[in-house]
Order: sequence, then structure tokens, then C-alpha cells
Amino acid sequence: MKTIIIDDERLARKELCKLLERFNEIEVVDMCANVEEAIVSIEKNDPDLLFLDINMPEKSGFDLLLELETAPKVIFVTAYDEYAIKAFEVNALDYLLKPVDSERLEAAIDRVSEADMPASIMTVNSEEGLLRITDQIFLKDGEKCWFVKLSDVRLFESHGNYVRVYFNDHKPLILKSLNKLNEKLDPKHFFRANRKYIVNLTSVEKIENWFNGGLQLTLVDGRKIEVSRRQASKFKDLMSL
Repeated sequence: MKTIIIDDERLARKELCKLLERFNEIEVVDMCANVEEAIVSIEKNDPDLLFLDINMPEKSGFDLLLELETAPKVIFVTAYDEYAIKAFEVNALDYLLKPVDSERLEAAIDRVSEADMPASIMTVNSEEGLLRITDQIFLKDGEKCWFVKLSDVRLFESHGNYVRVYFNDHKPLILKSLNKLNEKLDPKHFFRANRKYIVNLTSVEKIENWFNGGLQLTLVDGRKIEVSRRQASKFKDLMSL
């Protein structure tokens, strides 16, 4: 995929170009410092993919897309998370926060490759379609929105047809059942402790034997979660050597 990196910071351009070297499917054909340079380069090189910064002098990454008659595939790369919703409104394939994490970059490029596949030849296996621990998710509660790394989510708590999501100092309520959510989460990292909770295993600080053959988990924030006897057996199998 012919690729152009567009960022007003020279070091950011060089760093991203270096990270992309290990991806054989990516060919960086140019690097641009602003929108005017990018327009000329896009017309000349006809790229398949843009890695596009948002905040740049004079014109933003969004301004660039408005000026193009036909836009290539776009992955936004920015230091700010407040533009995430607008980025996906213009059909960006992904939204990477600086400094770019190599695993997140790999996941973003995987999405580009999947977008190029005709639906008729796409294959599905047991792992495909799961949200990875390195993925980021949108959360919206009323007028507030967040773009959150799944690795930062400690706990999901069921509230009927809603789920409360615990991350940092926030706990928004989203319209989704815990059962549906459980189907999307990678079981290597997220564990269904009981009918009410799914825990991020990296957030577990202490494990104790509990009543009737169950377990009690203490999370890094001090919250205690009981694991039912049935799930305790699965938990031990999962966490054993």
C-alpha cells in the first residue's frame, strides 16, 4: 500500500516511518509537513493510505480531507483524543494516539488490510472479531464521550440492559448487556467472574479462597469481586501454569 505520512512535527514523521519499516505491505512514498504539501503529494503519488495528523499550522487534517475529491484510506495519528468521534464520522479506519504504540499500529494496519478484502472471501475463526486488550473503544454517557484503551478498563458491571464501565476515575453507563459484551472481549484478558461482573485480569491484585468453593478478587482500586464456584474452577484453569 502506497502510504504518505502527514505531520507538522519532523521527529514524529521520522518515528512513524521507522515503525512502519517492519510492515512489508506498507511503502512510505512521501512525508509531508502540512496540508499544502500533502495535496501536491497525493496528486502526484496517488496513495492508498494516509497517516494523518489533525492539529497542524494553518489547516488541519480534517481540512485536508475536505479539499480532496477522492480521499485514500485514513488513519489519524494525534496527541489528542477529543477528535476521535469526528475522525470516525469522516470514515477514518483508526485513530492512534501519540506516542504510537507498536501493537496498536499493527492492529490499525490489520484493519486496513481487512477493509481491502471482499466480504465474500473473508474468513472467520474463533479469535477474529474479538476486542483486543490493545484496542480502543468509544464510550458515550449523555453528553460525555471518551476514547478509552481497553487495557485501562478495570471492570464491567451489569445493570440490566446497561453496563457500567470502570476506568481511571470514570464509570459511565452504556446501553449494552453484559452477555453481549462478554462475547466481544478477549477471554485471555477479561474474565466473567459472575452474572454481574467482567474483570480485567491485569487489574487483579489479590486472590483469596471464598465461601462454598468460590474466590474473592481484590482489584487495584480496592474493589472486591466474588467469583462464583462454577467460575472459580474456570479461573483456576485459566490462571494455572
